Amino acid sequence: MTSTTPKSFLAALSGLFCFVFVVGGASGLLHEWFGWIHFMGFVRFLVPGGYEIYSYVVMIVLGLAVGVAGDTVARRGRR
Repeated sequence: MTSTTPKSFLAALSGLFCFVFVVGGASGLLHEWFGWIHFMGFVRFLVPGGYEIYSYVVMIVLGLAVGVAGDTVARRGRR
């Protein structure tokens, strides 16, 4: 079932950050490994030179953590 209650601003913002970090990190990893996809090119400005792989993995983990935190805030607000 879907909920009809609107999400809070913080939950919606964390969902946006989650999407940007996870998709940006994944596309950065694919670009580093295969060299053919560069969907979110602006994330290359967020990583230091020589540490691209580590930075993209951290970006994915950070995006997942932000998504879980936003989901927790949204659930806590429904009580």
